[in-house]
Amino acid sequence: MNTTAPPPEADDIEHIALDEDYVLTAGFVEKVVDAADDGDGMRLRSLLEDLHPADVADLMGFLTAEHRAVVTLWLPPDLLAETLPELDDNIREEVLERVPHLTLAEALQELDSDDAAAVVEDLEDDQREKVLAAMPEVDRAAIESSLGYAEDSAGRLMQREVMAAPQFWNVGDTIDHIRKQGEDLPELFFDIYVVDPMNKPVGGVAVSQLLRSPRATSLAEIMEPINEITVDQDQEEVAYIFEKYHLISAPVIDAAGRLVGQITVDDIVNIIQEENREDILRLAGVADEDRGSSIPEIVRGRVPWLAINLGTAVLGAMVIGWFEATIQQIVALAILMPIVSAIGGNAGTQALTVTVRALATRELNSSNAPRTFWRELAVGLANGLVLAPLIGFAAGFWFRHEDWRIGLIIGAAMVLNLLVAATVGVLTPLTLSRLKFDPAVSSAVFVTATTDFFGFLIFLGLATVVLL
Repeated sequence: MNTTAPPPEADDIEHIALDEDYVLTAGFVEKVVDAADDGDGMRLRSLLEDLHPADVADLMGFLTAEHRAVVTLWLPPDLLAETLPELDDNIREEVLERVPHLTLAEALQELDSDDAAAVVEDLEDDQREKVLAAMPEVDRAAIESSLGYAEDSAGRLMQREVMAAPQFWNVGDTIDHIRKQGEDLPELFFDIYVVDPMNKPVGGVAVSQLLRSPRATSLAEIMEPINEITVDQDQEEVAYIFEKYHLISAPVIDAAGRLVGQITVDDIVNIIQEENREDILRLAGVADEDRGSSIPEIVRGRVPWLAINLGTAVLGAMVIGWFEATIQQIVALAILMPIVSAIGGNAGTQALTVTVRALATRELNSSNAPRTFWRELAVGLANGLVLAPLIGFAAGFWFRHEDWRIGLIIGAAMVLNLLVAATVGVLTPLTLSRLKFDPAVSSAVFVTATTDFFGFLIFLGLATVVLL
């Protein structure tokens, strides 16, 4: 008697795999792990074949390297193809090492040229040569052309499949062409780009507008102006253009102005998420890491910044050492001085985060930088005037038997250090941006070091002058 549980129906896979927040359930991941441990390939395929590629990629992040190797072997070629672009970089590199080059060449043919190029880019040189050699000439040429553009440029980001129509066509001609050439057109497109005899875009027609117009209507009558992207534009700049003008797609042109591809909003969503993720990690002094990163990779990314923090901490300790005699006479200062530096560091981080975000979204430039600076300075002063009486009264009451003036000193130091925090929190990223450095990379370390240094200096200096 066969006691093996029947495979779940296709319609039930999504129900058992995802919870109400579209996150993979622990029970489903456990089913996949059990099937991988048993070497039950058919069970694995039945569990995975009806999942969305993004969910398969998410699943890979929950599995160990050994389980990923088994799952990869049983993924259908079409699902493997669509999953590869969704994987975290480190996991994708690991998966690619286990896929035979003929299987990978077959899978890449299912992808748009931009996704295929992104996958091929991660291959080792020898594996890349084998995979490209096994692909049809047209597909190989498209990928090699994409890889010829600079990394993080529009040329690398674009897909070469594009729907273009000459300006003398009418709506009927265009619709007939789309139906006839469907296999050779992009899998998903939103606009038809109208081009002149030199293949230079002169306008665009939304698919929705095309379908609403009579067949005899000339494309020149219904086309709208378009935002052109050049192949050498940085992907962050492209994302800004899409976000500012609410674009769904945009044509990409070469140096001569000829249409060579298009960028669609799904690519831009990925870029925006990637840029935001990088900024968040860099503000924390963390390298670009994901679920597939190994312990040595994570350590190599974090140790340099921790070493820099160690150096800045030494500077703070030096300031304390300058006032060693003062602290020996008034021990209360040692208890209170971390409060000044901590509040200053937090206030500086607040100003820094707001400034870096404004620079990233281009809401802050030379025209409004002075206004932003004075606003943050006013906010720092206001925060100081609110917090200083609270900490001043508490410290004065706490150490009233030693010297009630300690409360006045810490209150004054609080106000001054919050002004310092606002200043460095705004000026540091602005200066780095002006010098063409990424303001998110080292700003946080500098701001924290400055607020610690001046926090200790102001507090202990005032105490020395007033109390001794």
